[in-house]
Amino acid sequence: MTTKTWLGLPASIAAWLLFAAVAFAPLPLGSNEPAAVAFWCIVLGACLVLAPVRSLGPGELALGGLAVLVVAAYAFVLHEQLADHPWLAAPHPLWHEAETALGVPLAPSVSIARHQPWFELGRPLVCVLAMACGFLVGADRGRAGALLKVIAWSGAAYAIYGILAHLLDPGHILWRDKDAYGGSVTGTFINRNTAGAYFGSCAVVWSLLLWQAVRHQAPRGPLSWRKLFARLFENTPMTVVLDFAMLFVCLAAMFLTVSRGAVLLSLLALIVAFNAYFRRDLPGRAGLLTALAASAAGAIILLQFMGAGINARFDFQGASDEGRLETYRATLRMIADHPWFGTGQGTFAYAFPAYRSSHVSMWGVWDIAHNTLLEIAADMGVPIAALVVAAWVVIFAVLVHGARVRRHDRIFPIAGLAVGILAVLHSLIDFSLQIPGYAIVVLSLIGAGLSQSFATSKSNKFGRLSGGIARQSREEIGEAMIGAAAMDAAHTKDGVLTVGAGSDHPLP
Repeated sequence: MTTKTWLGLPASIAAWLLFAAVAFAPLPLGSNEPAAVAFWCIVLGACLVLAPVRSLGPGELALGGLAVLVVAAYAFVLHEQLADHPWLAAPHPLWHEAETALGVPLAPSVSIARHQPWFELGRPLVCVLAMACGFLVGADRGRAGALLKVIAWSGAAYAIYGILAHLLDPGHILWRDKDAYGGSVTGTFINRNTAGAYFGSCAVVWSLLLWQAVRHQAPRGPLSWRKLFARLFENTPMTVVLDFAMLFVCLAAMFLTVSRGAVLLSLLALIVAFNAYFRRDLPGRAGLLTALAASAAGAIILLQFMGAGINARFDFQGASDEGRLETYRATLRMIADHPWFGTGQGTFAYAFPAYRSSHVSMWGVWDIAHNTLLEIAADMGVPIAALVVAAWVVIFAVLVHGARVRRHDRIFPIAGLAVGILAVLHSLIDFSLQIPGYAIVVLSLIGAGLSQSFATSKSNKFGRLSGGIARQSREEIGEAMIGAAAMDAAHTKDGVLTVGAGSDHPLP
């Protein structure tokens, strides 16, 4: 019987809402427009309301408490930036300077642009909703596996579209003219760096599905790589062939984005995923070191054979560009001037020109810091940025724990760990997690990985047992009660009921 939510609706509705968000969020140009962000907030909000809530253990409650703390601190800073009379923060001095220059009274604000923090609320909100929905929906093993498949297949579909569009119509992204990155595959994203991180994340998921299919071909016990490869080459299952083909498609699209950071970090995530999945099949530390060396060599071979554009960019531009480094220095000066409450959420584009270095070319507009952590510190203050760092440390610790202790279905915490490493490290050199079309996919996967990192508690088992009893029909319960009464009467002696004389059949 279908599980019901507190509204009496099937719990599967929440899963389908999450699957739709994960599959279609990258489609409308990365869902970067305000209307798209608002739409996905509504969809994920409905998913959160309809998602089933199971009994939580101490670890899950602690994780929820940390989430509540981060959200509460974020809400407090937003209040300070939006309120006419903030409790602690002082108004931005620019308002006084403008009042003096104009000669008219102006109502001051902590934010450099009044009400901009409210208009920008959708992006962090969609991130929180995506992780929460992934956590609740991913608590069910079957739905967590379906989420993994949705991410993999939608990523392969976008990769195929990106490659074909690049070959047939390189001047357009869907219905819009492609103003930049004409020589790169961007899929349905505007920026090639975000596209590279997205295709790399999907490649990580496909690689884990491939390793799982390969491992299922080997007998239980210690893994013999020579026998396994001989068996695969002799009779290759179609599942392995399909997984390998889709992995190759995502890797090809990733390399064709020509994004240096996304490609290198994706290769790192692939190495992490491979070694984490086969860790128990490796003979001690020597085997682990050998596997690390072999997977690193494989990544270098891939880079040499498929990454001609990446190597050319390294030869021409080096590992980084001077403009980005100067932007980081300017952002640090912004943080030093407003360390506690920042300049206002979403106000980087308004505050940065006053700090822009003269060493940076005047061409172009720097409306994003290209480092999400630094931008959070500049917009919201250092305390919020520190809380975000602490939250990510806890998330990675839980995922590592899940990857180590789970004996079955460890693919879920490993997927969350590897893709999380890719996304977070890439957000330190770019802005991929600030694009909802990518953030929804990644954070939903991480949420499911967190949920699957916790062992099922006894209370949860009891809850499932009670649910099984409650799902019996009234006739079955009546028959069970009559049978129990008859059996008790048969084992009553001298008016004393004998305990333990029940049926041998287990409870349903």
